[in-house]
Amino acid sequence: MHSPPVTYACMPHPVLEAGSLSVRAVQKAEIEAIRQWRNAQIDVLRQAAPISPEQQEAYFARHIWPQFDSPQPDTILVSYREEDRLIGYGGLVHVAWAHRRAEVSFLLDPVHIGDEKVVARYFGAFLGLMKRLAFTDLGLNRLCTETYAIRPNYVAMLEENGFRREGVLRQHVWIGGQPVDSILQGCLAEDGEHPGNG
Repeated sequence: MHSPPVTYACMPHPVLEAGSLSVRAVQKAEIEAIRQWRNAQIDVLRQAAPISPEQQEAYFARHIWPQFDSPQPDTILVSYREEDRLIGYGGLVHVAWAHRRAEVSFLLDPVHIGDEKVVARYFGAFLGLMKRLAFTDLGLNRLCTETYAIRPNYVAMLEENGFRREGVLRQHVWIGGQPVDSILQGCLAEDGEHPGNG
């Protein structure tokens, strides 16, 4: 099986940078770390059970790598790096090109989760990079997020980065045997400036 392409055809800038932080299309060598991060943070994800290495490879082979060549992929997954170190991943998912909108996805290496200042710095910079990718590079108009209410710090960080609260899905998921709300937030291209790469 040949290696997947190194970038998405739709991305005019294969790498987007904000100081020492950058995003690029997720690479095959990174998906095992991503799998481990997902399994370690399963309670905050739409993931019902731990993912095996085989399941992870099959998912990317079936759903992600084939979209690299598409002019309008419905999922754009990027790895998030600080200099040469992989620190997280995410991207634009459920991309609806006809409606010029996408949902932002983000997951940080759990080693950083205990430090709120580090998380805020990394998450804020990532949101800025996703706005630049979506609004400047891809011509989208709207980004949205769904955050479980057990993560009030992420809800607050989204608001600090220009995502307005748009609604609540009451008791939308069950976590630890308890019903939990989902907080919906959104950002429009017209809501702020999105400078070019570099």
